[in-house]
Amino acid sequence: MYSFEEKPLPSAPPTPPYFEYPPPVPPPTDTILRFKSQSPIPWSTGLCGCFEDVSTCCLTCWCPCVTFGRIAEIVDRGSTSCGVSGTLYTMIMCLTGCSCLYSCFYRSKLRGQFYLEESPCTDCCVHCCCEACALGQEYRELKKNGLDMSIGTYSVSLPLSTFPYI
Repeated sequence: MYSFEEKPLPSAPPTPPYFEYPPPVPPPTDTILRFKSQSPIPWSTGLCGCFEDVSTCCLTCWCPCVTFGRIAEIVDRGSTSCGVSGTLYTMIMCLTGCSCLYSCFYRSKLRGQFYLEESPCTDCCVHCCCEACALGQEYRELKKNGLDMSIGTYSVSLPLSTFPYI
């Protein structure tokens, strides 16, 4: 009735040469890790400590886009530049007036990297109520951690053990 002939199976097609990725780089061993079981550390300056650093106060009051751009460049570890972040901040401020909603996310990133406490209230609340004070506090925090804010990510060439990144 039915006859089946056994035919040899065709051999598998040759596999194309694939690019082999290098092995992943292990995380640096000299970073200070803070665990969630530890309590967050307080900010080095208060939210209203604007006059502790008069040059930062003036920069933040007259050109908050520059202050924000420098903070964003450091927090993003160079993946965005000061100019791009500052321009985007200015465009959001001019078009919507709600640049605080953009900058509060960078406060959250900064707190996560340095394991800072969320005080005096939530990040968005701090930025919406007192944008200039929040930017000034973040700027001072980065300066007090040894970063030269005027040269951006080039100041991150210090040993990683000096920064409490998570």
